[in-house]
Amino acid sequence: MSNKSSGRSGLIVNIAIAAVAISVAVMLISVAVVQGYKLQITNKITGFSNHIQISRLDFNNSFETNPIYRDAKTEQTIKTDARVAYVQPYATKAGIIKTSTEFEGIVLKGIDSSFNWHFVQACLIEGEVFVPNEAATSNQIVISMSTAQKLQLKLGQGMVIYFVQEDGSMPRARKFTISGIYSTGFSDLDALYGIIDMRHIQRLNKWEENQVTGYEVKLKKYDDLMATASDLLPLMPMHLQVKTIVDVYPQLFDWLGLLDLNVLVIIILMVVVACINMSTALLILIVERSNMIGMLKAMGSDNKQVQRIFVFMAARLIGKGLLIGNSVGLLICVTQYYLGWIKLDEEAYFLNQVPIFLNAIDVLWINAGAFVLCVLIMLLPAQFVSKITPVKAIKFQ
Repeated sequence: MSNKSSGRSGLIVNIAIAAVAISVAVMLISVAVVQGYKLQITNKITGFSNHIQISRLDFNNSFETNPIYRDAKTEQTIKTDARVAYVQPYATKAGIIKTSTEFEGIVLKGIDSSFNWHFVQACLIEGEVFVPNEAATSNQIVISMSTAQKLQLKLGQGMVIYFVQEDGSMPRARKFTISGIYSTGFSDLDALYGIIDMRHIQRLNKWEENQVTGYEVKLKKYDDLMATASDLLPLMPMHLQVKTIVDVYPQLFDWLGLLDLNVLVIIILMVVVACINMSTALLILIVERSNMIGMLKAMGSDNKQVQRIFVFMAARLIGKGLLIGNSVGLLICVTQYYLGWIKLDEEAYFLNQVPIFLNAIDVLWINAGAFVLCVLIMLLPAQFVSKITPVKAIKFQ
């Protein structure tokens, strides 16, 4: 049976095809944007703080931490896990930057020669990173663009940071030279951290050379986060705790989790729109071809045989809509991925352009799910065929 439509139903059929195409395109773009956004934000958070933090087991949640001793056996246990990319020690201490006119709080992250600078280097706006060496303690510091702008600091400029002592004595001061300025676009992190040689923190806290705040563990894949943390916990000494990045920033990851709900709502709405339009088009086609239905029944066809004809017709229309929708949706995603033509306010969204991440599995389940669901829904209006009898069809003509 031909699926060509007359002028009366042609417009409705074209609208139904357009509805399916728009729905599929919107679903593809929504999934790609949300997946890309979650990936970029997660990469920013894990890039700076890494996936897992191992530190002293206590109730101290401040940046003035209680130290642990570096243990070669513990470090080797972590490194032997095939899911671990690298392990690095760190130390933190809060301080106050004082200039001639302004002051600002900062958390200093102390690092040693094993620190992986890959993420920070990718975020550098000016200058370069420094590498601590065994010969002498480095007085260089890497600060954020946010801190530099607030205090009007420039690359190569000296800055003084004051540290409050726990014993109540006079604050101690240290002078640093700005070697690099970074910007992750994530204001919560940028406004907080600076990076210095760990030995400054050890001396200020009167720690021994092999005492640190803890270890940062970088994984090869984020998907292994929970499983790796659960496996490492029983292998650690009793005085150590294992925290995932989700434990450190629970509000951020709760917020990212809500984005999945938004996508689910959009997908449901788009499928509903497509199904309603296709059902309307199918009903009009059935009414328009009531004479043909009557003739088929008069020749011996039963209701199911006639219904299958119209469901097949609807499936072809849905397939056409899917093809157009995929072409439009994927074209927009690809051009945005490579050209970045849709921009964002970085202060509000933490990114300067709309991110895109879409794999073949996402495309397949969106198309398969939309096609199967729409075809199943088409069985309902197809039931209208059973209401048409040969006698009524001839009279209707």
